[in-house]
Amino acid sequence: MAFGDAADDEALRAAWHHFCDRLKAAGDLAFKDTSPANALQRADAFRYLTQNLGQAYDLALETRNTRYPMIHPFCGPSRKLGGDNADFVYLQAWIDGASTYRIAGNRGTARFINFTVQGPRPDKDVYYGADHPNLHEPFGDTPEANITGDDLVIEPDGSFVLYVGGARREPNWLPTKPGSRKLFMRQGFDSWEERSAQFSIERVDMDTPRPPPTPQDIIESMQWAGDFLTGVMTDWPDRELQIGSLFGEPEPNVFPGARFSGTAEQRDARRGRLIVTMPWRLAADEALIVEFADHGEFWMLTNMGAFWNSMDYLYRPVSYTPSRSAVDADGRVRLVLAHDDPGVHNWIDTQQFAEGYLTMRVIGSRQLPDVRTAVVPRAHVDSALPSGTRRVTPDERAAQLHARFDAIRRRYRI
Repeated sequence: MAFGDAADDEALRAAWHHFCDRLKAAGDLAFKDTSPANALQRADAFRYLTQNLGQAYDLALETRNTRYPMIHPFCGPSRKLGGDNADFVYLQAWIDGASTYRIAGNRGTARFINFTVQGPRPDKDVYYGADHPNLHEPFGDTPEANITGDDLVIEPDGSFVLYVGGARREPNWLPTKPGSRKLFMRQGFDSWEERSAQFSIERVDMDTPRPPPTPQDIIESMQWAGDFLTGVMTDWPDRELQIGSLFGEPEPNVFPGARFSGTAEQRDARRGRLIVTMPWRLAADEALIVEFADHGEFWMLTNMGAFWNSMDYLYRPVSYTPSRSAVDADGRVRLVLAHDDPGVHNWIDTQQFAEGYLTMRVIGSRQLPDVRTAVVPRAHVDSALPSGTRRVTPDERAAQLHARFDAIRRRYRI
């Protein structure tokens, strides 16, 4: 048997060659203008691409059949996607509006959890009033309905059952519409002691094996995967920078305000968090101090690379939340973004990158704190901070990093 002996050989080979050509072109985007021209960040651009190549067909094929749903973890310590949060666990499942699904498992103890039904994917951006194409898959859908951990009815042992679609069921149910197409599940963690939720999904009337993919299914998955990888490399950070320019957002090292209003505000609220991002640039002899008042909000900060991909949060202190941060005597949180360890508790590592993005999320609130920033000479960091700033010894830093390492591994069961 050889090429051409089966009816779909030519179509399959053509689709695969087209995908490989698109993958090659996506790699060339590692050198685009918004990708910093230094060795570490060029390498990180290709790492980002290969990480997403590793999940392209999970999304495009393996979990795609909505009649046989599967939960896919689309971000993690070894898989980054633009805008991923170091202290979120992200899961998704493809669904349809005609089926009824049952999700069952244990709630865990993450401070925040949100299940969101995502609706039809518009061609144009619907959040900012911008005449831009929508963000690449698996993003860009319209949130239709959601339920958070505060609303989920949980048994004393932490177990729960949530139905999605079909007739209303008590006590936990999410409606779907004819155009519903995926379920997003976000867990947000504060302390290292919190446990991630564990659950699975099934269609309630599933009684036959999943059919094997046809040649047409494979061809369609190659097109989808090519679109996905092209979007991954094209949209980040370019799309966000273009939209930011519409709002007159400031130069690097200054936090912007919230963008959402009107209908966009209503849509985004279903996500359960408000998000803003600051581009930063630091010379080798500079540091950036970030400070804001601690009013008890659940905030999260993640340091990200040039493609808005989270930095190495398994091994490095690149993310902070309230329970893991020191608060100064005046009630303010001060964090130091620096290329090397300044010896303060709240150090944000840059991985030696020259530039990147720092994202703040506020969970369960639509109000952002007033975030102030100041670039200072690295040699003057100590004098720029209050005298009572919490310091750490090398041994304490090592213990801090081990606590992070152990907790992230538990979160992802790795």
